[in-house]
Amino acid sequence: MPLIEKWRCSGRRLLHSFRIFNLREDRYRLPRSDREAPFFILESPDWVNIIPLTAAGEVVLIRQFRFGLEEVTLEIPGGMVEGGLSPLETGRKELLEETGYTGEDWEYLGYVHPNPAFLTNRCHTFLARGVEKVAELAPDESEEIEVVTAPLKEIPALISSGEITHALVIGAFHLLGLNNRKKQMAK
Repeated sequence: MPLIEKWRCSGRRLLHSFRIFNLREDRYRLPRSDREAPFFILESPDWVNIIPLTAAGEVVLIRQFRFGLEEVTLEIPGGMVEGGLSPLETGRKELLEETGYTGEDWEYLGYVHPNPAFLTNRCHTFLARGVEKVAELAPDESEEIEVVTAPLKEIPALISSGEITHALVIGAFHLLGLNNRKKQMAK
């Protein structure tokens, strides 16, 4: 039995709504005292990440400028779940828009909570096998993307060298590794 109890929310108010998230303030009563404390929460839609794998075992990656870091990063395609789409439908749409690739063999690998301290969402990860380039990129108007490929076996080196640093991308490849180990153990 856990020693930590669930805290009770005593109030919630929306502070501001932005295009990609809402900022709200929640007040919680601490379970072991009568003290109350404010916490700031970002309500955000769920996100998806896609590990696109070609028939030749190449991962389709993207490079793009990230404003928070003010750097170009190496990542896998992904985006926000919106417009009433499911995570899978969003994954298919984002893969095509960001890379020009598509495929029919999709597998759900699981989800992570990007940062449960202040974010409300999940990031779902899919593996798309046998992807092929079928179109030109169609990124959002505020995106510039370069598509690159790398052998799947080189991904751990790209992570350990610091070429891939995005925590959700690293988490996606960890989910892939766990899924592969589970399948090996089931044999």
